[in-house]
This record gives sequence, structure tokens and C-alpha cells, in this order.
Amino acid sequence: MVHLHDHSHAQNSSVTHRKSFAIGIGLNIVFVIVEVVYGLIANSSALLADAGHNASDVLGLVFAWTAAWLATMKPKGKYTYGLRKTTILVSILNALLLFGAVAVIAWSAYRKFKNPEPVAGIQVMIVAGIGVVINTFTALLFVKGQKDDLNIRGAFLHMVADAAISLGVVVAGLLITLTGALWIDPVTSLLIVAVVMWSAWHLFIESINLALDAVPKNINLEEVRDFLLSKDGVTDLHDLHIWAMSTTQVALTVHLIMPEGQSDNFIGNL
Repeated sequence: MVHLHDHSHAQNSSVTHRKSFAIGIGLNIVFVIVEVVYGLIANSSALLADAGHNASDVLGLVFAWTAAWLATMKPKGKYTYGLRKTTILVSILNALLLFGAVAVIAWSAYRKFKNPEPVAGIQVMIVAGIGVVINTFTALLFVKGQKDDLNIRGAFLHMVADAAISLGVVVAGLLITLTGALWIDPVTSLLIVAVVMWSAWHLFIESINLALDAVPKNINLEEVRDFLLSKDGVTDLHDLHIWAMSTTQVALTVHLIMPEGQSDNFIGNL
């Protein structure tokens, strides 16, 4: 029986993005406070509602950061693999939070179709513009890590969604100011919903697959099988299992059929 584990990205991902999480959470907490203050000053329910949405995204960042930290803890007690799978569970949770955000935005757009409302002035557009800058900057902090880590991708998608929503408010507000066409606001919201939903759905499906111990999508099971069978001394194999221990770590177990005395040489050559 051969056991192999890939730890190549795990520590790097957690350590590299520790500062990114801290900066992202700090910036977004400040922005939520700004939105609440100016929402009350401008008497804007839109800004107050967006402040609530951004607060939920701060929570998503906290979840992702916590999971990245838990994944670094050494195995202890009954958790013989440690707490690495929390990164997968949080990826699912972040996908569900994105679905919730999509539902709120879609409902708001539906209400605006039925009862068109003017966007609340230049002040709201300025605050939304600040949101574009902050959320885009925060998303850029995670843009590299999201390619290899679903947990980081969840945080990245939250920030991209927020930046898109804020940009939609700015663009829609400007176009409505210039044209007076109130339908632009809900249509922009629905376009944002489509983009966020597409990304959230892929994040959700990939996270569910990892939670169910499916072979990670970047690994070809047949290629691994052929590679093992090509090794000197391997005559056959069975019970090949490849699964994700976290969003960055992959494990493999396999029972190799080999002539006596060949196994030590095989392990040394891997």
C-alpha cells in the first residue's frame, strides 16, 4: 500500500494571504461604517442596504481567514487529519452567502421594476465609487491565490461581486441622471446577478465535489493510474483513491501489486 500527500500549496497559501485577509477585513469594516453614516445623512435606503450586504461579505472574509488558520493546525486527538477540510466547508458557506446576496439583489431589482425609484443623487454615487476602489483593491489581494485555492476564491468572488455591485450603482446613477430612464438601475442589477450567479455556482459545485472526496478537477485519474503502472516492478494496482484533504492539499492511497523486494525502490523513485 502506498500513501502520498501533496502539501505544496497549503502553508504558502495560508501565510501569504494572512496579511491580505487582515487588510481586506479592515478596509471593508471602515467602508461599512462610511456607508451607514452617509446612508443616514442622505436618507438613502440603498446605501444602508448595501452596507448590510457588505457587512455579510466581511463575515465571509472572516470565515475564509479562520478556515485558512485552522488548516495550519497540527492533527490532534480524534482529528487525525487536522482541521484542513474546514477550508472546503467554508468554500461551500461562501458560495451560499453569494447565493443569498444574489437573491437580495434580484428581489430589489424586481421591486424597482414594479415601482421605479430615482437613484439617490451624487452623494450616493460618490460613496459607491469609494466602494468600487476598496472592493477592487481587496479582490486584487486574492487574485493570485484564487487560482489554486477554493477558499481564497470564495473571498475573491465576494470582493469582485461587491465591486461589480458598487460599479453598477455608479454607472446606473450616471446614466439615469443623464437620460432619466429609471429602468436602467434594475436592468444593471440583473446583469450583475447573472455574473455573480455564474461564478457562485461553479464555486459551489467544485466545493461540493471536494467535500464528497471527488478527484480534484486538476488531476486526471487515468493519467495517475497509467503513471503508476509504468513504474518498474508494478504489475497491477487496485483501490486507487485520490481526494482533497483541503482546498490546497491532495492525498492519494493505492494498493500496488509488486514482486517481493521492489517496494523500497519504487518509493525511492517517486
